[in-house]
Amino acid sequence: MLPTLRLLLADPHLGLSLIGDPEPAVIGAMLERTVEWVHSSDLIDPTPFLSTDQVLLTTGTQFGTDTAADAEFLPYVQRLATRGITALGFGTEVIRNGTPDALLAACQTLGLPLFEVPYRTPFIAVARAAGDLVAEDRFARATWALKAQRAIALAALRPDGLSATLAELSTQLGHWVALFDASGTLDRVFPRETFTAARDALATVQHEARRLLARGQRSSSTVNAGGETLTLQTLGGHDHLRGVLALGGPRALDQASTEVVTSVIALAGLALEQNNALDRAQGLLRTGLMHTLLGGDQKLVEHISMQMWGALPVGPVQVAVVDAPTPRRDAITDYLELRVEDSPGQLFFARQDDTIVLCLDSAAHDILVNLCTLFDLHAGLSEPSSYRQLPRALDQAQQGLARAKEGAPGVTEFGVVARQGVLALLARTDAREVGLATLAPVLAHDRVHGTELLGTVRAWLLCNGHFGEAAAQLGVHRHTVRARIAQAEQLLARDLGSFPARADVWAALLATDNAVL
Repeated sequence: MLPTLRLLLADPHLGLSLIGDPEPAVIGAMLERTVEWVHSSDLIDPTPFLSTDQVLLTTGTQFGTDTAADAEFLPYVQRLATRGITALGFGTEVIRNGTPDALLAACQTLGLPLFEVPYRTPFIAVARAAGDLVAEDRFARATWALKAQRAIALAALRPDGLSATLAELSTQLGHWVALFDASGTLDRVFPRETFTAARDALATVQHEARRLLARGQRSSSTVNAGGETLTLQTLGGHDHLRGVLALGGPRALDQASTEVVTSVIALAGLALEQNNALDRAQGLLRTGLMHTLLGGDQKLVEHISMQMWGALPVGPVQVAVVDAPTPRRDAITDYLELRVEDSPGQLFFARQDDTIVLCLDSAAHDILVNLCTLFDLHAGLSEPSSYRQLPRALDQAQQGLARAKEGAPGVTEFGVVARQGVLALLARTDAREVGLATLAPVLAHDRVHGTELLGTVRAWLLCNGHFGEAAAQLGVHRHTVRARIAQAEQLLARDLGSFPARADVWAALLATDNAVL
């Protein structure tokens, strides 16, 4: 932290004195203002050459000795206050004896601290004193940063190096530190009681963390919430973000603190990347075990799974197939690994080509729904099945995924597809062209002669071949329906009195999605 005005005024060799009569609380706030540097100028508007948190010294030459110019003091002080100047020092006995009352009044009105610099104290001495304070502060902060980095490095050597590192960072900074996983879910927070005390801030930072992860690029962000400055930084490579590190506290990080955080980000990123090779190996093992499970060797898979991740879900299980795009596949599997840890015995998963296959028990349905919601994924879900019938359940889940891709991201259950019937699938296959070819003679006749043979055939089939009922729906005589059906039979070269012929024509209508009508 930069030195304060209090430290500058406390130097006995300078003899500086704060003037005015503000309230004690106001004086305290004034004295705690930071001092970045000390600058001297007698320009009527020195603000182009000043920056925030600087102290300005002036002899008042720009105002002269004529009290008529005292009206210039208020706009002068206004410019300084707007620029963010920490305080104004007035050198006495140079142009005027003492500090002008009008200048003091302007400073008190605008809340700018004003102090007197005695004639015996050169302005350069004040600047040197401030420079020494700034140098001392920088040395102290650099020393602190080295000690903090040493403590953090030692923490990284502990058994749970990542957690120990983050806990030590929280202690050194006096900030809370949170780690969010690849899905933007809170993984751990230090100190632990922060989860209750900073719940609102954590909710804000979680939203921001998910926004950064959704971009898929390394980035950082700073937001304010609940009076705290929240700093976020993604972890991992550009093509594989591992999570987000977040810090919150009453003040922003200075340069020394930022350097310490940067070292922790490097350590955390290294720790996470070191797990990458292990994750890939586990992924290959999962894929092999899934093939073994589909092959019927449940006991072998149960034995290995128990050693690695815990028990398999207890049957009957449901199989889900999730369409996992390549850029997000690693993040999706990271999320599922965390869910396996959180919910042992409820989930087993493995990659399969461009998809991820999951075996779920009845209590893990929410995991699948949340996965699709977080990553905007499509998924198909089978009916409950035993492990012996797992290949059949996988086929059902793949059919559900195919149907899910026709709509918005989410889960489509095979039971929903099955209730729509087998013929409902015809409109989603290459049977459309076959259907159009089947109906082509009737379509051509209707276009050339302006008849409604195909519409009559459809209505008649829907009425189970009842001529009277079809005629009532079409608003024509039943003999007209008979005549149209007979003509359609000739064109289609089919006897619609037989069930196979009727089923074939009805399937053609479904395959064309009735677009021909």
